[in-house]
Amino acid sequence: MSNPGEADATPIDPAQPAARQLADWFAAGCKPPADFRIGTEHESFGFRRDSFAPPPYAPDGIRAVLDSVAAAEGIEPILDSGNPIGLKGGGFSISLEPGGQFELSGAPLASIHETKREIDAHIARVHRIGEALGLGFAPLGFHPTARRADFDWMPKGRYAIMRAYMQKVGTRGLDMMLRTCTVQANLDFSSEADMVRKMRVGLALQPLATALFANGPFVEGRPNGLLSNRADAWLDTDNARAGIPRMVFEDGFGFERYADYMLDIPMYFVYRDGRYIDVSGKSFRDFIAGRLEGLAAEPATIGDFADHTTTTFPDVRLKRFIETRGADSGNPAMLLAQPALWTGLFYDDAALDAASALIRDLSWEQIVHLRDEVPRHGLDIALPTGTLRDLARDVLAIAADGLKSRARTNAAGEDERIYLAPLEAIAHGAPTQAEHWLGRYHGAWHGDATRIFAEAAL
Repeated sequence: MSNPGEADATPIDPAQPAARQLADWFAAGCKPPADFRIGTEHESFGFRRDSFAPPPYAPDGIRAVLDSVAAAEGIEPILDSGNPIGLKGGGFSISLEPGGQFELSGAPLASIHETKREIDAHIARVHRIGEALGLGFAPLGFHPTARRADFDWMPKGRYAIMRAYMQKVGTRGLDMMLRTCTVQANLDFSSEADMVRKMRVGLALQPLATALFANGPFVEGRPNGLLSNRADAWLDTDNARAGIPRMVFEDGFGFERYADYMLDIPMYFVYRDGRYIDVSGKSFRDFIAGRLEGLAAEPATIGDFADHTTTTFPDVRLKRFIETRGADSGNPAMLLAQPALWTGLFYDDAALDAASALIRDLSWEQIVHLRDEVPRHGLDIALPTGTLRDLARDVLAIAADGLKSRARTNAAGEDERIYLAPLEAIAHGAPTQAEHWLGRYHGAWHGDATRIFAEAAL
């Protein structure tokens, strides 16, 4: 994730078609397949080991986490109005979500084997921090016990703007900000046509990913009938900037059409002179044309547009790479399964062709229906030719073929297919993470959801 202070100051020319200029920005992300990389971002909830409460942003809480990592690893802090709100390492960054969720934005890596080493190093990092500060870190999709009021808001300027605006456009925005954690994979494209295929496959299969990775069955200490409360929260967060954009499946979709989509999404902020200026709800088109009150003399820049792309939340998001965003955070094996799934589907032409054929007959309406239903029903949803679990077996077979074709092996001679193992088990009938926790709640835990922290902690 780039920092606004490092943004590209190139002005967007108001005399030229905006979508065309911004399409060129997306197109600059194209790279040859030999240069394709895999980025993995994952979040976890910090908790006090003695009380299971979310730690505040305080000298003995989340700020201490950042200070500890910075001192131990010599990593540069990222500041917002003088407050450390993240760290920038060698190719990776550590950041804070609004409620203090601890996020690793991984480096662009060549294989999932490298991702495993990165995740292993991160687990060692949080163990070291936890021992010193009395904290644990649990990668779950939805916080299992805390209320909204139990969280301390992180001192990040953009979050204050989002917090106020989201309450105007949906009922679940604050839940999304404070009480959810995700894992996402970031992947490359070689051309506009390659981007289109990957966006369509990715969006069509996000409901399946949501079902496979479901890991949030509790709200404030009790089950509420859902398997992914994170995914459910997104259904009423801000539907103008979230979900499954219809135009991705329409004829003529490409970089310019996506740029038009971005221009139609209301803004949150403009970043100038170290501060976030609240322009929530305003039009980026008007910003380019110099029609925003108080900003008429400020030219809209490419950097402003790049910032704007970070404020939209479709289930698959296009930047100069593609982000697959539909999965709950989970245990280390599932954190690796997420990039493995999409690498297998996206980074082998035969696999991408097979996945494209598999989803060809799914309409946009059907995909949206699946997205609406999976938070509650998961893999049991009926399809015209079986269930979502049956589709999972077909998709995973394609992904496995793609990873086999890549032939990236570890020191033991194993290729990247080993990281699909937990998904393959689920596809063949094993419980999802959410179903596992529900079994524990109704069994060995005797209804005590706080037991999840010890068992789920990294």
